[in-house]
Amino acid sequence: MSTRLCPVCQNPLQRGLYAWHLTCAHCHYEGSVLEPVINSSPAHELIDESKREAGLKTLRTRNFQTVLSRIKALKKQGSRLLEVGCAHGWFLDLARQDFDVTGIEPDHQLLERLDKSLPVRHGYFPQALNEGETFDIIVFNDVIEHIPDIRMTLDTCHRHMNEGGLLVLNLPNSNGIFYRQARWLAQHSVQGPFNRLWQKDLPSPHVHYFNPTNLEGLLDMQGFSLIERGRLPTLVLKGLHARIALVKGLGPLTQQAAYVAILLALPMLRLLPGDIFYCLAQQQSD
Repeated sequence: MSTRLCPVCQNPLQRGLYAWHLTCAHCHYEGSVLEPVINSSPAHELIDESKREAGLKTLRTRNFQTVLSRIKALKKQGSRLLEVGCAHGWFLDLARQDFDVTGIEPDHQLLERLDKSLPVRHGYFPQALNEGETFDIIVFNDVIEHIPDIRMTLDTCHRHMNEGGLLVLNLPNSNGIFYRQARWLAQHSVQGPFNRLWQKDLPSPHVHYFNPTNLEGLLDMQGFSLIERGRLPTLVLKGLHARIALVKGLGPLTQQAAYVAILLALPMLRLLPGDIFYCLAQQQSD
């Protein structure tokens, strides 16, 4: 088997905590060899989609409003915006108030739950786009960490961007307190939290974990200049019960214990490194 290279610094990746987990000793990127199975029925049976929607909507909507406020400060009203992997359509629904929006979503189960008035295409990026179709803004909300060939994806963004296009990424942070705690637990033979953060065995597992520094390095190499980055909340109380229960198989006592632990920890968590961050980067001129 050929050696896998770090997508950031191109140094050889090393085995991490498990056979599927990879790390870079140079830039601290982390990756996996987990395979996406987005439209696999067995993988979808592990998720309660109604609970996922109830558990995530408040948090995601709040974070999307923050990201949109920053986009609106940089791009004029009516600009063409593409969201790759638009999931439930919450971001598109907010963005269409100010921008000419298009969404792409490969998961047919999510497509069935979408607001039919949203302009969403079934498929993958960039195959779902027309040849020569371009946008002023391309957004990946909780998506870029699921795409195996991230360098090719970022190269493709250039081809589908108007001059001076804006790339928006919203993704998990390997410096975050939850991730660091899960990694520590995994090192001490408690695998569950680490597997959950990587979404192991779910339809679309994570294949990358970046921190703000190595992600900025990757963006620069791929022709994007960072304009701004910021922290986004990881948890809110509304929907927390449903979010804990969205993966089937957790017993009620385990769910309740997790809820109480998070509730008690919330005030301190706001002072610790966040587990979600966003980046706004502008396409570099030739």
